[in-house]
Amino acid sequence: MSQSLTKVNRSAATLTKNRTEGSISPISGMCVTCVDGCIGMCEIGKSAYRGHEVIYPQPFGVITTASEKDYPVDYSHFNIMGTAVGAVGIEADSDKAIFPNVNLEVRFGGDKGIKFRYPWIIPGIGSTDVAKNNWDGLAIGSALAGTGLTIGENVVGMDSQAVIKDGHILDTVDLKNRVRLFQDHQIDGYGATIVQANVEDTRLGVQEYAIEKLGVEIVELKWGQGAKDIGGEVKIKDLKKAQLLYKRGYVVIPNPTDPKVIESFNDGNFKEFERHSRVGMVNEEDFAKRVEELRKAGAKYVTLKTGAYRPADLARAISYSTKYGIDLLTVDGAGGGTGMSPWRMMNEWGVPIVELHSLLYQYAQQLSDKGMNVPALALAGGFTFEDQIYKGLALGAPFVKLIGMARSAIAAVMVGKTIGKTIANNEVPVYVERFGNTIDEIFVTAADLRNELGNEAFDKLPTGAIGLYTYYERLAQGLRQLMCGSRKFALEHLERDDIACLTHEAADISGIQYIMDADQKEVEKILSS
Repeated sequence: MSQSLTKVNRSAATLTKNRTEGSISPISGMCVTCVDGCIGMCEIGKSAYRGHEVIYPQPFGVITTASEKDYPVDYSHFNIMGTAVGAVGIEADSDKAIFPNVNLEVRFGGDKGIKFRYPWIIPGIGSTDVAKNNWDGLAIGSALAGTGLTIGENVVGMDSQAVIKDGHILDTVDLKNRVRLFQDHQIDGYGATIVQANVEDTRLGVQEYAIEKLGVEIVELKWGQGAKDIGGEVKIKDLKKAQLLYKRGYVVIPNPTDPKVIESFNDGNFKEFERHSRVGMVNEEDFAKRVEELRKAGAKYVTLKTGAYRPADLARAISYSTKYGIDLLTVDGAGGGTGMSPWRMMNEWGVPIVELHSLLYQYAQQLSDKGMNVPALALAGGFTFEDQIYKGLALGAPFVKLIGMARSAIAAVMVGKTIGKTIANNEVPVYVERFGNTIDEIFVTAADLRNELGNEAFDKLPTGAIGLYTYYERLAQGLRQLMCGSRKFALEHLERDDIACLTHEAADISGIQYIMDADQKEVEKILSS
């Protein structure tokens, strides 16, 4: 059995470390000998002079963060099963059953009208700087690849240029730009943008505006995420911006309209405000009412995202989604993360991904066994590569259609953007320069994209978008290879017995067979014949 480990009192995320790196109390995380006279490099010490600032990962705005806790069970405790026999979804012919012929396209939604080229989505990245500053790469890269991304909470409320009258949005620069960046680069109707809403967004009428003014077809209700169990939060370094957000109804700490707070800020006693969103209050009546309101407003599809809450809340999520015809339910487990969640919360709250996703499968199967039409499901929580994607799809088969990945997508965009800057400045680092000095030489997908889009359109692409597209191309080929090895040539053929557990604990949690028990009946039949 693996051991659950947490790094307490020191982490790169909080820019803290212990004085005695080798002698640390495993319970408290403190140095075994805490010395009078230490300047306080650990989290306790830093909290002694920076207080609540140390709750959050740093530096804000240029990082993404995720839990560093080593959970007892994770997706590495499963292995993918291959076979030397036959083919499913294609003729069992060695000249035809080759990995490039694996079909990764997925369709879902009430009338199966949402179509993705690949079975993954970027779920819910919103008003944080790291999302906004990389949105061109995220939106354009997703559109070119034919996948989807969700515009997360608070984008309109955070937009200083938004026109708001009587508490309702009339016009917005940021949301309009985010939607249109995707729409302008979408190819053959593949992929989608989803506009999410929390309490503040709903009060502002963000989704109605997106449907009516921007032509958005898919909107998402948000109960929460895997990284935190409170609303979204950001840091604000500008007093006027903090006062604007306070006026728009956000929780801003400290109160930026208090004269004493203003004086203290102007004196440099503190340098940033915190903007927090409210937590929603879920009940079935209000849920049903809001779904109906959105459909009447013109939403073609309505989705729901929930977080790593207790099992009863997961049961509510899938029960309400099934009952009221939700088109996609995204379930985000503890351990993932993208933005600015409180660091200890990100590590220590919620149901981890394997446990949460296993419960989700159990609940979906129970409803399906009753003859109910379970919506398409998406799993999220720290997925990054093709093997994890395969395992998530198999663990939740046949209900899971998509894997949600945000942090890795942002990383691909940031790297692509950075490489583009080094090319423009003739400062390509040696590590990258071995591949060349131009976009066409460095990005392996450049030739295909240039051929498909034409020279003029290709030359206008931000390199962040090329980075995301290229990362996705790698994932697609890797997933095709894994599926070919399992002789499954389309996603609908993946099954739970395409993976096996390496530990009894993983088997007990997931209901997937322990590897030494796999294929027992077939083995006995083969040997007895």
